[in-house]
Amino acid sequence: METGTGPTLLGFDVILVGSILAGVAAMAVLFAIYTAITIKDPMTKRVKALEGRREELKLGLVAASAKKRQSLVRKTNTTDKVRDTLGNMKVLQQSQVEEMQQKLAWAGFRNKEVAVILIGLRMVLPLVFGTIAAILLYGIEIFPDWQFKRVAALGAALYLSYKGPELYLSNIASKRTDAIRKGLPDALDLLVICAEAGLTVDAAFNRVARELGRAYPELGDEFALTAIELSFLNERKKAFDNLAYRVNLEAVKGVVTTMVQTERYGTPLASALRVLSAEFRNERMMRAEEKAARLPAIMTVPLIMFILPVLFIVILGPAACDISDSFLN
Repeated sequence: METGTGPTLLGFDVILVGSILAGVAAMAVLFAIYTAITIKDPMTKRVKALEGRREELKLGLVAASAKKRQSLVRKTNTTDKVRDTLGNMKVLQQSQVEEMQQKLAWAGFRNKEVAVILIGLRMVLPLVFGTIAAILLYGIEIFPDWQFKRVAALGAALYLSYKGPELYLSNIASKRTDAIRKGLPDALDLLVICAEAGLTVDAAFNRVARELGRAYPELGDEFALTAIELSFLNERKKAFDNLAYRVNLEAVKGVVTTMVQTERYGTPLASALRVLSAEFRNERMMRAEEKAARLPAIMTVPLIMFILPVLFIVILGPAACDISDSFLN
């Protein structure tokens, strides 16, 4: 009794391979449906953080003594211990703390005391991962054939463990800056409308934050925090300077400069913001055209590696199956 077999291509059962690919495609569709259904509001945590910032600013205004002002600084026992340890070792410098605080602000982290912990991690992680790598490479010898590669692997482990926190912060800050850059022209257009409608600057920032909170949560977060600081800080210029400090974007610095000059000299706000909005929108269009011009060169490698082989299989697959069956029969 002969057992029938399905068509084969290059030694593989076409029906089996097709079934596996169909199962993978079905799982991908189910995953896409699940992610689309379980979307969470990105502004929930940000609203809580902004409310906490509002309470801190209120306390800062009513506090009369330096002791009460000092109580606003969020410190933990862990942070104090790390600071004291690094200070005793003479490795903690104020310039390092300020630089790390700036990177934390660019990445969207409000608690500046985390900078001390990150500086401490730059000392601890190389010791931990360097010791583990040395044990694996030289003690256990998981790669006995490696000679000079062991030194390179150990050096890579030390470097990555030392630069790991900064690379993580840089990645988050870069994504956050790109998201703010995309929504800035739309935010300026809404600011122009609010200014022409007669709203004050803090009310305009608050309105724009509410309108753009879902589309651009990072930008809405910054505008909402700026609106809160404009309402509670004694100097309005300080609120604008804080916005420029938290966002690593030259366009935001230009907006801050315009707002400060408007507050100081009384120049028309709507006309200045309209000019800035047009410039930023043109810049965004030129950046999109630049990416579109690079697209054919970028698509060459995926086209050759993924699209053309599939096209050849679809076109030549049936003919190859018929030829294979004819030879077998």
